[in-house]
Formats: sequence, C-alpha cells, structure tokens
Amino acid sequence: MTNGESPMQWDHDQPFCIERTVQNEHLDGLNHTNNVQYLHWLEQAAWSHSESLGLDLADYQRLGYAMVASRHEIDYLAPSHLGDTLQIATWIIERSRLTTVRTYQIVRPHDQRCIVRARTIWACVDFSTGRAKRMPAEFYEIYTPFRELSNDQPSERRRD
Repeated sequence: MTNGESPMQWDHDQPFCIERTVQNEHLDGLNHTNNVQYLHWLEQAAWSHSESLGLDLADYQRLGYAMVASRHEIDYLAPSHLGDTLQIATWIIERSRLTTVRTYQIVRPHDQRCIVRARTIWACVDFSTGRAKRMPAEFYEIYTPFRELSNDQPSERRRD
C-alpha cells in the first residue's frame, strides 16, 4: 500500500507507506511486538520503496551493486500488541555518492500514536568485493531525497 496524502501526522511530507498487522509470531514474552520485528518491517518498507522507485533485486544483481545497512538507530516510543494495524512510513532524507539516509515512522492509525521512529544509513557496496563503492548512476538518480523531488517542478517519477 502506498499513499501520497494521509491524515496521519508524519514527520515529513510524501511518505511511502506499507501496512502491517501484528500477528502472534511478532510478539515477545511480554505480549508486545518484538523489537526485531520492527527492524524487519523497516527493511520491508525500504525494500518496497526501492522497488516502487524502479530498483529491485534483479537490478542490483545486473548492476553488481547493492545498498546495505551500515547503521540503524531506533527509538521505541510505545508498544504495539496483537491485532494492531500499523503504518510504516519511510523517506530518503540525504544522499551522498556512497550512502543514503532513510528515516522511518511506525504509526498506529487507530489512535494516531507514533510508536517507532528510526533512521538507517545505507551504504553502496560492490558485489564482487563486498567493499563500499560509489553508487552507479542508476542508484544515484533513483535514490533522491524527497526534499529535492518536491523542489523539482514537474516530476516524471512517482515518489509516493
């Protein structure tokens, strides 16, 4: 699920969103969503966003490069429980020739509560060496920070 306009109070405009519902297998011993599950959902949101922008696993393999997580920062603000529907929003906020910075919010729509805020630094690596490498042109063009896109007058690319 993607959306461009939402009644949710997001940290930034133009969120890319996916929706998940907390299932039994997502719970920890305290009947809260396990912290590792949130990280998994953040990764799913980033990957879904990348695919919506036109870069998928086949493109990574064809080009011989990938974006890999080099740092995660996660603030757990409130718990979620079995049956809660959650919206996971993401934005690319910064980009260099080697990295992108992506932020996230996880919000529980029924009470508009932000339960997680997070940030990940994604680094470009060469498949053949496993070392950091400058992004190929295809990556650099597609992984554009949302603020730069909103400054472009008509944009051909869909970012929602």
